[in-house]
Amino acid sequence: MIGQSLSLAGLQKRYGEAFAVRELSLDITAGEFVSLLGPSGSGKTTALTMIAGFEAPNAGRITIGGRDVTFLPPNHRDIGMVFQKYALFPHLTIRQNIAFPLRMRGRMQKAAIARRVDEMLELVQLSGYAERYPNQLSGGQQQRVAVARALAFEPPVLLMDEPLGALDKKLREAMQFEIKRLQERLGATVIYVTHDQDEAMTMSDRVAIMSDGRLVQFGTPADLYRQPKTEFVADFIGRMNFIDGDCLESSAENAVVRLSEGIVLNVRSVANDRERRCSAGEALRMAIRPERMRLVKRGHGGADALPGIVHAAVFIGSTYIYLVRRADRPEASLQVQIAADGFAPFQKNDEVDILLDEKALHIFPVTERRAA
Repeated sequence: MIGQSLSLAGLQKRYGEAFAVRELSLDITAGEFVSLLGPSGSGKTTALTMIAGFEAPNAGRITIGGRDVTFLPPNHRDIGMVFQKYALFPHLTIRQNIAFPLRMRGRMQKAAIARRVDEMLELVQLSGYAERYPNQLSGGQQQRVAVARALAFEPPVLLMDEPLGALDKKLREAMQFEIKRLQERLGATVIYVTHDQDEAMTMSDRVAIMSDGRLVQFGTPADLYRQPKTEFVADFIGRMNFIDGDCLESSAENAVVRLSEGIVLNVRSVANDRERRCSAGEALRMAIRPERMRLVKRGHGGADALPGIVHAAVFIGSTYIYLVRRADRPEASLQVQIAADGFAPFQKNDEVDILLDEKALHIFPVTERRAA
């Protein structure tokens, strides 16, 4: 199988006066695994249904391998689909389920279909289950059958809509690696819809984050985590702390920011956009990951430290997550992540200083909404 490129240009979908998708443009390379990630109502599933041909866009263009498929019916696009509920035929055996799309296309002889089904069963490690029925398989096994059926006719693009949503956490994590293994082995182009950021970050070559029908940011998982372009992305991907302050001055490389405690920080860059400079007196919101902060005993942090009180400590295997209330603003809490070395260095109600890694701070205007 050789995956094909997929291009969305200015794609829009409107229901009455309400936009479900607004000016969506993406260029996905052949063999790439791309996730559409966002909260409910962000437009990701609507975008997928337009790619599949189940919905027609009000504007824009869809091309697969350079071929315009914008208004072609689904059966003329040769796209594979995997749904959350698997959509297996309960009255057909596993062999018959996988063979179904091959028989419907009428392009292969029976012997060739049988060989292809055997290949797919071996690929998803279900060779001994060919004559069973779907209700005789576990949820993870049924999902593998659904993937095998979608890949059997070698589609240029495979679309997956929340395919692991019905599985328990442990099985879902195992299936993430299984799907990624299959995709890499076959060279398939995959568009994967999910609201689960861990799922998207684990499996994807690139992730398209959507909100309110718009594409907010498109990049590798590492880029999204380390260089969020908006406050929404910073808040949506991973754990993030937010601290308000004011801009004193800025250049293309640095910004001088004053926090509410009067602490002044020299931040390496403004937002993640070196062309944007904050203006003196402008209200800002800084963001920093919990692992880019440190805790020391009160009075040991120096002039740049934020005083705080440990409110809670949570042990999560290799790390502790501390919830620390700021001394000057008890309603404002920060999460600090520290490696667990066999004991908890701080306890509830300990007075501490919070040290920020100034190189890891992201700055956004406070007028920007986190939900968009």
